[in-house]
Amino acid sequence: MGTEVILLTGRYVRLEPLERRHVDGLVAAAVADPSLYQWSPVPQGKIEAITYVDTAVDWRNAGTAVPFATVRVDDGVIIGSTRFWNLERWSWPPGHPRHGRLVPDACEIGYTWFTRAAIRTAANTEAKLLTLTHAFETWQVLRVCFHTDARNQRSRAALERIGGKFEGILRAHRMAADYIARDSVRYSIVAAEWPDVKLRLSQLLDQA
Repeated sequence: MGTEVILLTGRYVRLEPLERRHVDGLVAAAVADPSLYQWSPVPQGKIEAITYVDTAVDWRNAGTAVPFATVRVDDGVIIGSTRFWNLERWSWPPGHPRHGRLVPDACEIGYTWFTRAAIRTAANTEAKLLTLTHAFETWQVLRVCFHTDARNQRSRAALERIGGKFEGILRAHRMAADYIARDSVRYSIVAAEWPDVKLRLSQLLDQA
């Protein structure tokens, strides 16, 4: 069971379904400043980028992820990538209003990275607004989670700034980009919190 192919477009960025045609753009975006990605699995070079895209597409075909290339609207330049993943479809009983849903009940947003020039710009804020809006308003999920390396203070601050709630630290949670078993910090936003988070993101976008 695959997942739907989604295109999300805003004023500053367009999130296109990730495909092989994005490989060269991903390589160019990642090479601008590799030091940014000490905590993140970001492909370096064409061979890694092909594997990165093919793996993401396999996950999409398996119904476990929805990966995107992040494209700047003004000039069509690829400036990074993000994805929905860890898609949860709960077993609601017959008669329940959510029984038989084909879309996720909860998900994670991750594998998010940007080229150096896009850091701390409207691109990051709008990409989060686009993905969270789709999750909460189209899929009507009950929860969106985020995980980041416990050492990644920039990412933690960004999640807290938009209203993500700290849930705890998962020890030796997954392999980090530096090939150690990393501790992951877990944040979440639940459906009841979405209106406040949406307002906060919209205000940040207006100030960008």
